Amino acid sequence: MSNPSPVTYETTCLVRDTCLCLHLQRAARSVARRFDNAFRSFDLTNQQFSLLMSLNRPEPASMQSVANLLAMDHTTLTAALKPLERRGLLTTTIDPNDRRVRRLTLTRTGHDLLAAAMPVWQREHAAIDAGFGRNGAERLRDDLRALA
Repeated sequence: MSNPSPVTYETTCLVRDTCLCLHLQRAARSVARRFDNAFRSFDLTNQQFSLLMSLNRPEPASMQSVANLLAMDHTTLTAALKPLERRGLLTTTIDPNDRRVRRLTLTRTGHDLLAAAMPVWQREHAAIDAGFGRNGAERLRDDLRALA
């Protein structure tokens, strides 16, 4: 087996400047930090806010539907739910029609916390959207949905 050619610094620069994965990860981390800081007074992370928001439905959500929405595997979702359930923000029940299915429901405390955090989410989103100019944020959301 021959030795592969070493990756040149120029190639490293090309990847640094053009890699969509790298740029998406950097942007995601930056936005996540921003929302983590904004939600700190609620003792919430951005991921927890999104998880609670995904449960804000007229009917209890299945774990599978939440996992699909948040692009999480079942194990990661289960781990993320535990601290929120301990805080009394949600409940997990067995689906009466299919005992293999777990249903997730926001508690009154969970609804109240979401209501309190919503103005902060709106403020932060408005600030981010304003930085993109006219229709820029909506175009970005469309592009990100296309990638997903």
